[in-house]
Amino acid sequence: MLPKLTEEVEGLQALDGVSHKAAGWVARATHPDAIKNALSGTWLGHPLHPMLTDVPIGAWAMASILDVTAGRAGAASARRLVGIGLIATLPAAASGASDWSDTYGGTQRVGLVHAGCNVAASAVQAASWTARRRGRHELGMVLSGVGLGITACAAYLGGHLSLVRGVGVNHTAFQETVTEWTDVAAESALSDGEPLRVTADGVPVVLVRHDGSLFALSATCTHAGGPLDEGEVMADGCIRCPWHASVFRLKDGKVMRGPAAVDEPSWEAKTDGGRIYVRSAKD
Repeated sequence: MLPKLTEEVEGLQALDGVSHKAAGWVARATHPDAIKNALSGTWLGHPLHPMLTDVPIGAWAMASILDVTAGRAGAASARRLVGIGLIATLPAAASGASDWSDTYGGTQRVGLVHAGCNVAASAVQAASWTARRRGRHELGMVLSGVGLGITACAAYLGGHLSLVRGVGVNHTAFQETVTEWTDVAAESALSDGEPLRVTADGVPVVLVRHDGSLFALSATCTHAGGPLDEGEVMADGCIRCPWHASVFRLKDGKVMRGPAAVDEPSWEAKTDGGRIYVRSAKD
């Protein structure tokens, strides 16, 4: 049933008006490098949102477990856990919104419903916390259970976004390693400051000559699979992805600006006899 409903949400174009407008607001709010890097997990080397979601889900689940196993004796602790979960939703929502603003089509539609479920769950948990604070423990228990059920639906959609739609995954994770020097292009084919896409044993690589030095990175952006060879070579020795503006340092592939959180695989490059050779950089 859930897979069918999710498929229907993916094709629900009626959501696009709200989705596009909201994504635009989020994109403008998260545009500064410091904000985008912080929310994407660029500084961490790992997407931030999946980690942050564990806190509210875990807190609310434990509150409900205390409700069932400890009753009135655990009422105070359960209320604190509900409150902790509510506080933790703020950074989780901010990081999720930042990631969502870089999606399109069916993925963005599912993300909008995912966010709506999370907002609804948080509202119900807030009502639970209020009821508990006023001494209405039984009502608080029921509301927490309802909120946890809505959270489970949101979590299902979040899993679909990551594991089916590939949001937040490293798009070079299964890239083959090329250990031997491989001839990929004539040296004359590469102009200074102009990216050149080549293939090394089936792996797409982008070559860049910048300030007299030769650099090579995997051509598939780690964030969403964008073609780095169609990106912009920057004056500071970086390359910007044309899809979502992730920036990678040419010399080693380090992420300098999100939404990418994982470094771009770098390659060793050399010239010999007018030809360019590459191989995967050693770890």
